Amino acid sequence: MAGTSRHDREMAVKAKRQLSESTDPLERLRLQCLTRGSAGIKGLGRTFKIMDDDSSRSLDFREFVKGLNDYGVLMEKEEAATLFNQFDRDGSGTIDFDEFLVTVRPNMSKARKEVVMQAFRKLDKSGDGVITIEDLQGVYNATYHPKFKNGEWTEEQVFRTFLDSFDSPYDKDGKVTKEEFFNYYCGVSASIDSDAYFNLMMRNAWKL
Repeated sequence: MAGTSRHDREMAVKAKRQLSESTDPLERLRLQCLTRGSAGIKGLGRTFKIMDDDSSRSLDFREFVKGLNDYGVLMEKEEAATLFNQFDRDGSGTIDFDEFLVTVRPNMSKARKEVVMQAFRKLDKSGDGVITIEDLQGVYNATYHPKFKNGEWTEEQVFRTFLDSFDSPYDKDGKVTKEEFFNYYCGVSASIDSDAYFNLMMRNAWKL
């Protein structure tokens, strides 16, 4: 399946260690997200989306600080201001949060991005850019799941739990966008050093 819990644990430990040595505000924010595992950056994105009351896809400084606090990111106000100004390139007093998230995400090599995209396209059967329970039927086999086998869960519950692993813990809507899928795998990718191993893991997980 997606990112393994072992990778998540290893990554969280590594990120905590690096956090104690880092002084760069952007790197510190990235590491604080990674201490929460693969879903850390995606969760921050969802928190900001909730903050964006007027759906402008931009945040002012107050919303930005509130978003960080709500997500539990520890940051001094001066540090937050430095970070905010780094993104407010035109001095408008607002930042584009899509651009912000792309920058906060750990880098993925071109080869890794391609294999993540292949997996997304395979799962998004309807091709509308969002993975839903309907998309998963026929692509992801629920019958192997231990809780389906013992009669505890229905097929729909298996699918929903599967989608929830990509979805944000704060806003589980049973749909996974391309952005959320990439945010999730950026987290997984940060825990795996070898391109070849990441590629193999993705191909095995999604039978690409």
